[in-house]
Amino acid sequence: MKKQRDRQRRVTASIAGVDGCPAGWIAVIERLGAPLCASIFARFEELLKSLSDVGVIAVDIPIGLPERGARDCDVEARRRLGVRGSSVFPAPLRPVLNAVSYEEASRVRFEIEGKRMSRQAFGIVKKIREVDLALVESPPARRKVVEVHPELSFATWRGRPMQNSKRKSAGKAERRELIRGHWRDALERCEASFARKACGLDDLYDAFAALWSARRVASGVAVQLPVSAPVDKHNLPMRIVA
Repeated sequence: MKKQRDRQRRVTASIAGVDGCPAGWIAVIERLGAPLCASIFARFEELLKSLSDVGVIAVDIPIGLPERGARDCDVEARRRLGVRGSSVFPAPLRPVLNAVSYEEASRVRFEIEGKRMSRQAFGIVKKIREVDLALVESPPARRKVVEVHPELSFATWRGRPMQNSKRKSAGKAERRELIRGHWRDALERCEASFARKACGLDDLYDAFAALWSARRVASGVAVQLPVSAPVDKHNLPMRIVA
């Protein structure tokens, strides 16, 4: 355990944890030699340009997308999370990315798999499309952007899944307590810097969870689901790291 902590301290790259929020994207950024800070970006492309010096960007969004069927990483993440497994939405099929409405996306999925698409899953298609376009068009970006899931990050960090949903006050409290144990002053500073309509507390806490996993990626101790990750048609890995 001590060896792992020592390895985690030897991070030689600036890192960022990213989550979607009402205003776009919230990024918690830890640059070498600078205080931790947080910024909101309207577009993912804007985020990548601003964080061009950052070595690892961990983002809570599906990256590699299947043509049909479930991704192995989603199935395994749900299994590991147990009571929190329902927080892992199935990644949408790549063919639905160009759909302009829920009805169209649902029809496309039905034609492929005989199943309709959930409105929850369609709700994040726009952000998935944003990230997908940025990574498909930029090989340098795909080398440093990794997919995480905050609940898997929190569970790995805590040693077991979180007890309460992040939407509940008890869930917010247990996540806040975990983050404050590592980034106390930084968390309180970030909480005070945004209007809640721009970035909810659950979005900020998820970005901190992503940052925790980004640190593990940078220090070489992150776990990957599955261990051998398949790639999609654009050579993007279908994996979740924590």
